[in-house]
Amino acid sequence: MTTPSVDAHVRLDTHSTHPSAVTATLTGAQAHIAHVGLEAADWHVAPTNMLVLARIDHEEPYWAEKAAQQLAALGITVEITPRLQEAIDEEWTWANYPMPWCSRAEIREVSDAAQKIHDDIRHGRLLIHAHAQDAHTTVAVGTYLDTGKSVYLHGENHLRQIANTFDSPAQALTAFEDMHADTMRPGPAPMTDTERDTADARTSPSTPTTAPEPPSTGAGTAPGHATGPGAHEALFKSFIEDNGEWEKYRTWSDDASVANHESLTLRAEFDHEACGHDTAWTIASYHSPVGERTWHATATADTPVDMIETLLKSLDTDSAWAERTSAPLAERTLKTVTGPLAEFGWTQTINGHHINWPAPEGGTGLRLDVAAAVGATTARSGPAWTVWGGNTAEQPAWTVEFSRHTPAAVLQDLTYNLALTHSVRRTHPSKSPRQRHEVLRTVALAGPSAVPSAGRSARR
Repeated sequence: MTTPSVDAHVRLDTHSTHPSAVTATLTGAQAHIAHVGLEAADWHVAPTNMLVLARIDHEEPYWAEKAAQQLAALGITVEITPRLQEAIDEEWTWANYPMPWCSRAEIREVSDAAQKIHDDIRHGRLLIHAHAQDAHTTVAVGTYLDTGKSVYLHGENHLRQIANTFDSPAQALTAFEDMHADTMRPGPAPMTDTERDTADARTSPSTPTTAPEPPSTGAGTAPGHATGPGAHEALFKSFIEDNGEWEKYRTWSDDASVANHESLTLRAEFDHEACGHDTAWTIASYHSPVGERTWHATATADTPVDMIETLLKSLDTDSAWAERTSAPLAERTLKTVTGPLAEFGWTQTINGHHINWPAPEGGTGLRLDVAAAVGATTARSGPAWTVWGGNTAEQPAWTVEFSRHTPAAVLQDLTYNLALTHSVRRTHPSKSPRQRHEVLRTVALAGPSAVPSAGRSARR
């Protein structure tokens, strides 16, 4: 039997300002049928003829697809935009999930149970009497008003669970105070960032998104030097698409994406919301899948995209797995890292505990923090190497920073790019960039170098 058609059309799309949330726009003379069904499934009524699904577990695309199937079974026409369909089809898992033994379906069951607890609190069905801090998470005690059952809650957001039940509020509060007297506070805990974002998605109207215009690079500016967020977004996407041994997955927040190498020893994280001097990229290398971190790098949001592309390409070579640099001030390391700069005529200067290689025309350069390089107590957490651009080394417009154990070959790839794009004089104009790069590697690793030792100034 054919399901009778209903005069209602539902258009499902991603939220314009909260990527994981989903909107449903309703039209048609019988749109109220779809409206009732979605509201019963905890979609939130926003502007006229629009509902929003926003969850703390970021599983909105999955549940939107379920809703679409149920509405279609009623004879309601459902349209899913390509943008939402891509999110539905995406395979992802939580980074560092605390219950790694769970399958993807079991993880979704855990998070859906946490979502139901969140909704019960939000709708007033679960009254929270008190909360407390337990190590690195939040615990709470409350009572369901319809059943009178009291519960002990453990965890936050999509990990919140009912850890114990009690026959009465008095019994629950007594047990809770015995366990958490030092940190116990009345009432519910402050909203987490995830809960605030979810609440904002429900209340902020979603406006139709339009395709962004291609970023203008301006006259005389090479596209490779684009620094807009769109250029970085496109680079991260193409890196995943072009390198099958890397896999993308989500973090605890939708603000960032992570790419893991199949060896599980290299990791690249990109912050979609970073701007200006914020850290947009974080690269980390590990000794083994469960070993300690060996080296790391960070780059700000305004870093030219060609510098980031060079860094990412280094991760796809033997450079990233090279023996880590244990002595950044060693002559061999300095020759390897600064060889390209010396070959293009850059000279070394010293300012306090910093050794600098500024571009001949200014505006960019390489800096070595000697204190961080030798692991001095006061600077151990700071970067040893910094590639900078714009203004001065003290107040740069953008930076790419590296820890002291970064392989010299990785750093050399960036200094070669820096020298090639910010030098007026080129000592080997007849050679191609690839040929010059090979010359630089040979000179830096085996032959004499024009780079002075770390203890002397290059200016004579």
